[in-house]
Amino acid sequence: MSAPASAEQPQQRGLPQPLAAICAALVLVGLGAFGFGVVNDPDTAWRAFHVNFVYYAALAQGGLLIAAIFVIVGARWPGPVRRIAEGLAAWVPVTFVLAIVGYFGRHHIFPWIDHPVEIKEAWLNPTRFYVMNLVILGALTVLTLRFLKVSTRPSLGGAADSAQQAKGMFARWTAGWRGEEEEKAASDRQMLTLAVWVALLYACGYTIFGFDQVMSIDPLWFSNLFGSYYAWGGFLSAIAATALISVLQRNAPGLKGEITTDRLHDLGKMIFAFSIFWMYLFFAQYLVIWYGNLPEETAYFKARLGSQFLQDTWEFASYRLNEPYSKLTLCVWACNWIIPFWVLLGQRPKKTPVILGSVAAIVLLGFWLERNVLVWPALVPEDGWAWLGGLQLGIAAGFAGAFVLVYLVYTRIFPTTLVPRRG
Repeated sequence: MSAPASAEQPQQRGLPQPLAAICAALVLVGLGAFGFGVVNDPDTAWRAFHVNFVYYAALAQGGLLIAAIFVIVGARWPGPVRRIAEGLAAWVPVTFVLAIVGYFGRHHIFPWIDHPVEIKEAWLNPTRFYVMNLVILGALTVLTLRFLKVSTRPSLGGAADSAQQAKGMFARWTAGWRGEEEEKAASDRQMLTLAVWVALLYACGYTIFGFDQVMSIDPLWFSNLFGSYYAWGGFLSAIAATALISVLQRNAPGLKGEITTDRLHDLGKMIFAFSIFWMYLFFAQYLVIWYGNLPEETAYFKARLGSQFLQDTWEFASYRLNEPYSKLTLCVWACNWIIPFWVLLGQRPKKTPVILGSVAAIVLLGFWLERNVLVWPALVPEDGWAWLGGLQLGIAAGFAGAFVLVYLVYTRIFPTTLVPRRG
């Protein structure tokens, strides 16, 4: 008798130690830092909270977008990579909760709340702002949960009987079970429709989210392209996270032999290509503002890039790089474009786990730095180190620990690996 084929099935496992314990400790550090900051330095605490909120919000939703794109184009190469990307979306409901928490720190983040901009009051007012953003995030949360349910349902047959965790949810999610083949066919039909809605709502919703949650922090500046730039950053950071997790888990039970060099190569190509497009979006905004040379527009780039990049000539002067945030912005360029481009230019680096994983980690760090560049210069323009400190790093550690812990819990309950099918 032949060996049973491999299939996706829930393989519930305990959380990996000591990683889970470290994540829990980081969460406690983050909560302690945030609580201390709210009492002693609320401006810094809420701004650090907001940086990490907008960073992980787009990253998590970008993970679901990756899975949706795989479905739309009918990609067959991803295999378990799609499940890894879906696991990032487990954070999406947390984003909705954090958006409500962020309401209480609004006066420390958005200058226009205490000092309304008369010509923009129809758009920049708290009622429109929070109602629209919560509706967008609420709709994306519902759509995300529906997508994950439909995606995993075909592999949950009989799971409610043997599950040690989430028995009740598995029972609800598999109600009316019609057999694996029929369930798979029904899932494929529904997934295509849901994937299209995920892509559309991400494009529209996170464009508005970027305008509101990030661009409005500097209320006198605007760019029609900024929303797309922010949303694309979330998508690219999600690709980097998917690549990094794929590299780290390539020898995990159920994934050994599944994260092949060809799949790593494809992930490397995605990082390489989309980092170029991210830089294109940045340069498209910069170039128009540079040759327009309007003070209300150039002030935004001057606060971040410094005057070196706003000259009429390309004469270089090193002293201009000592202006606040200039070096930080250049570091973002290096992490998100220069390093991915030059390191992943050939085939071999894309197929080499240690190289691909390192580049992916650098991109993730780069986008966290980039979110800081988008927020802090508008609020503390004269202090180029305002984004860095014990309080800020403590809150960032708490977010990182919570994000990884949510991912670990999700992937220990739902099918994310291949296991032998019972014969």
